[in-house]
Amino acid sequence: MASAKQSENLLLTEHFTWPPISLIDDIINTVNDSLYSCNDSLETGMLSAPPAQLGFLPQNPEEGEERVAERARLEIEEGAQKLETLMVDAVDRNFDRLEIWTLRNVLCLPKEEGFEGWVRLGHYEGLKIPTAENELTPEALYALRRKLVETEKLHAALAAEKKRNEVQIARLRALLVPPTQRQAPRASTASAAEEKENTERETAPFAFLTHHPAAQTLGVQPLPASISSAKPETRTPLTTHTTFTTTQLPHLRQLLASLKPHLASTALPSGKAGETEERAKERRSYIESQSRRVLERRGVDTRDGVEGVIDGNRVRGDEVRALEGVVGGLKGGEKGKGGEVEEVGEGDRMDVD
Repeated sequence: MASAKQSENLLLTEHFTWPPISLIDDIINTVNDSLYSCNDSLETGMLSAPPAQLGFLPQNPEEGEERVAERARLEIEEGAQKLETLMVDAVDRNFDRLEIWTLRNVLCLPKEEGFEGWVRLGHYEGLKIPTAENELTPEALYALRRKLVETEKLHAALAAEKKRNEVQIARLRALLVPPTQRQAPRASTASAAEEKENTERETAPFAFLTHHPAAQTLGVQPLPASISSAKPETRTPLTTHTTFTTTQLPHLRQLLASLKPHLASTALPSGKAGETEERAKERRSYIESQSRRVLERRGVDTRDGVEGVIDGNRVRGDEVRALEGVVGGLKGGEKGKGGEVEEVGEGDRMDVD
């Protein structure tokens, strides 16, 4: 069973995603690297200086400059090594104290006993820990296996869909990149220029959207020659439009504020009579055409128009005249009995034409 200190280290490592001691080690390693670099620079500077400037003079008339330089080099190297030893010892002694203090007061848990048993990290939220006596049934194992199989199928389908989308995106981007930027340039002649223009129109019909001088004037950046190495964050084709629109907003607000006082006194323009009649005529034509289509679908003859049709059947003219005769006879009999009945006029008859 792990001790309390080991449990604390495991909990802190899981929380920070790195061991606490590694932070102190990185600090000490960085300080040691700086120390070694400074010491090397000091040694190099002293070795490059003339020995006379550092106080190395001939001890006797027979000692030459070479022996003086050799004696100075040996003393400088020995002194640099001693200085490095002293500095490393000081760093180790002081940073060991820093390590002990940090691990006891900063990178640690409260001193209450058993505190680590009550800590719950964020990724443990909603996690259900099965009990020791919980046994996996065959049904549950089969369900988990089926879930794994379906997950693998879904993963394979998504991977295939991703590949298809990448191929489709590459094809669509190829429509915007002229072939001259995807291939090595050829010799420039009149016929070659015409052939190049025709080839660009055939292989990249939408290249003018990004590579035309007018598009570049508007700030639309052309796609790079290597589509595969293009970075989406480097392409900002609408920067110019957005900047221009943003700069025009204050002026538009000022114009709107100046127009608001005139809205109350200014009437909205009304349509003319001729336009109203024209719209009504168009509406009647549209209704008649749609009615004709519906009646023709039901098998009704619409050569004489669509009027006089009841429930999809046209009333014939002889039927209308027979009904008018019956009504006239009934009215004539009532009139002979002394009653006055209004005769049916020409305008009251049903229009059967």
